[in-house]
Amino acid sequence: MPTGRNRLSHGAIIRGDTSQKTLAIVFTGDEFAEGGESVRATLQGHKVKASFFFTGRFYRNPAFKTIIQQLKRDGHYLGAHSDEHLLYCDWTKRDSLLVTKEQFITDLLKNYERMKQFSIDKKHAPYFLPPYEWYNDSIAAWTKEQGLQLISFTPGTLSHADYTTPSMKNYRSSEVILRSIFDYEQKQPSGLNGFILLMHIGAGPERADKLYDRLGAILTTLKKRGYNIVPLTSLLSPKN
Repeated sequence: MPTGRNRLSHGAIIRGDTSQKTLAIVFTGDEFAEGGESVRATLQGHKVKASFFFTGRFYRNPAFKTIIQQLKRDGHYLGAHSDEHLLYCDWTKRDSLLVTKEQFITDLLKNYERMKQFSIDKKHAPYFLPPYEWYNDSIAAWTKEQGLQLISFTPGTLSHADYTTPSMKNYRSSEVILRSIFDYEQKQPSGLNGFILLMHIGAGPERADKLYDRLGAILTTLKKRGYNIVPLTSLLSPKN
C-alpha cells in the first residue's frame, strides 16, 4: 500500500502529498444517512468522486440499501468503518486498548462480509477508516496484517464535527465549521493540499443545521481556489 509523500500519524495515513493542490472528500456513516440523496446529487453536479466509509450496521440496514447501490454505481469508493462502530482505545490514554486483537479482527472482517452483498471485495477496498477516527499504533499494525491500510482525516479543520448536536458541549454550527476550513486554507503555507476532508452522510434528527447542505458551496469555493478534488485512491496513489 503506497505511503511515499503521504503523511502518517500512529501508523495511519492522514494526508496526501502537500506539494500538490489536490484533496479528497470522505464521508462516514453508521446510524444515519438522511443526507445521502443530497450528497449524491451534489457530487454528480460537480463531477466529483468521493469516498464513503460505512459500518456493517450501515451496510445491513435495509433503509440504506438504495443509496449504497447508487453510490457504487456512480463510481465512488465504498469502504469499511468497522462492523459495530467500536471504540478501540481510551480517549485520554491513547495507548490503552479497549479491544483485543481477536475482537478487532472479528469486527473488521464482519464489516467486509456485510460489504460482499454489494459486490465490494476486500481487495478493492484496501483503505480502512477506524470508528470515531480514533486509533493507535496497535490498531494500525493489526490493520496492516489484514492486508489493509489504516487512514484518517487530516487534522486542522472542524469538518468532522458536523455530527454534533446543540445539546453537546462540542457542538459546532455549519458556519463555524466552514470558517474553520477556509481559515485554515488561507493561513497555512500548504493550504488544503493533500487533505482528507471528512464529513458525515447523516447527522440525525437532533441536528437541523446540516453541513452536507453546504457541500455545493464548499466544492465551488475549493475549485475557485484552484484545488483539484480527486478520489482518495488517486490522492494516495503510488506517485504521491
